[in-house]
Amino acid sequence: MLDCWNRALTAYGEKEFVVDDRGNRYTYKEMDSAADILAAWLVQSGISPGDVVSYQLPPRSEFVVITIACLKAGAVLAPLGMCFMDEELIELLNLMGSKLHISPAWHRNTNRGLMLANLRNSVPSLEEVVLLDRIENRKDGSVSFEEIMSCCFPLQAPLKTLAKPHGNDLAVLLCTSGTTRKHRVVMLTHNNVIFSEEGFNRGFGLTGDDIIFMPAPLSHATGFHHGIISPMLLGAKLVLQERFCCRPAVEIMNREKCTYSMGATPFAYDILKELDKGECRLEHLRFYLCGGAPVPAEMIDKAWKDFGIRICEVYGSTESVPHAFVRPEEAIDMAGCWSGRAMDGVEIRVVDGLGRDVPAGQIGEEISRGPNVFVGYLNDRASTDSVLDDDGWYYSGDLCISDVFGNIKIVGRKKDLIVRGGENLNANNINNNLEGCPGIRDHAVVGMPDERLGERICAYVVPEPGSMEVSKEIIITYLKEKRIPRRYWPERMEIIDEIPRTESGKVMKYLLMEELKKRMSTGVEM
Repeated sequence: MLDCWNRALTAYGEKEFVVDDRGNRYTYKEMDSAADILAAWLVQSGISPGDVVSYQLPPRSEFVVITIACLKAGAVLAPLGMCFMDEELIELLNLMGSKLHISPAWHRNTNRGLMLANLRNSVPSLEEVVLLDRIENRKDGSVSFEEIMSCCFPLQAPLKTLAKPHGNDLAVLLCTSGTTRKHRVVMLTHNNVIFSEEGFNRGFGLTGDDIIFMPAPLSHATGFHHGIISPMLLGAKLVLQERFCCRPAVEIMNREKCTYSMGATPFAYDILKELDKGECRLEHLRFYLCGGAPVPAEMIDKAWKDFGIRICEVYGSTESVPHAFVRPEEAIDMAGCWSGRAMDGVEIRVVDGLGRDVPAGQIGEEISRGPNVFVGYLNDRASTDSVLDDDGWYYSGDLCISDVFGNIKIVGRKKDLIVRGGENLNANNINNNLEGCPGIRDHAVVGMPDERLGERICAYVVPEPGSMEVSKEIIITYLKEKRIPRRYWPERMEIIDEIPRTESGKVMKYLLMEELKKRMSTGVEM
């Protein structure tokens, strides 16, 4: 990836690379100069090739500075979501063997500097903590990022003579999204990432003239791969918003003339709701790439007919970044029927429980193989062996169907099946049926324990502000009008203030199921 950066610097040095909503703007050359300063400090502070540098930042330009600096120093990148704190963060830093950690001193009223000071003794490998936006005198042994960057450390010979990594060396550690309790750390090589993004750029026909607005966290595969590496390979531009907010996001995209964006389906939903007010439009946006959850056909149809925006589903995982997607020119015709087909150089199969291919149209587990597939979970051989076989096939745990043209449609996770009286019902399909129901802003469907049938259908709903009262009867009336069969009707409804999601937008169903057990124990349906 450092080779890729150096080529981009030579070819596109004067072009703008990163812009954020804090007023920071970097050309490729300016980003290189800033990264040189930090890289020199990292080396002088004892970071050697192969050492792990972890960092937690919201989507800000400093995130990119740190990424390029770590590549220059030969460090293994370990970006972490801002959600990780206290014991959870200690566990991850120890698992990674982090030698240096970078974080804002404060984030959303949380004193992260104090938190890191308290946990340092619990992470033996951690030698340095660097804090951003720190003003007061430091008594916790941390170092100020701003002071490092203002000192202009000279680029000394050791940085130029560092051992050059191989393309198959470990480059980055990324945490899985955390829809279950257990977090796994995915190991990706330089070649994994480069192959992924070269194929991504070709598949969507991206060029150096494109400008991406990235609302997703840069610590996740979507933000890291497609936000930083993808435009870097092309000499394109990345636009960041620290905290996603619809109206400012539209204003930023128009000001910077963004040509495309990418994020979880809820981001696209919120933007379309904002555009629906009729007070603004997206002047330059050609398409929006949705990942992390199926995209309802109604959303795709509305985006195109009302606003001229093509919504394309992108499918992948941290372990296999992304390996299937809907091409923009096919998005309207597919209309949410498919999650896409394989990227060039990637193989996809749909198999049964014994690993045998199933016929087109029959549900099976999606598996993939290609140079983008990860090399294993860090220090977790058992988990690695459970999903990655000796022939290089990654077993995703996602259920899908395929057609004769190689398109696949993700219909849920194995664990998303609701087994009701011996019948397998897909929770995601049932959830999609609720889209557009009057008075509902957000929703999610989970299985509800039942002594007789095993499971029944429970719908969690978030009411629209100021809307009429939402009830199960209103939902059923809506489903009747849509001619949805009775067996797909929710049998219990729970009102909740917000659907819990990971930073990448995936529903944390285990939290909903735990909450449901509590509510069921009271015997009262909300």
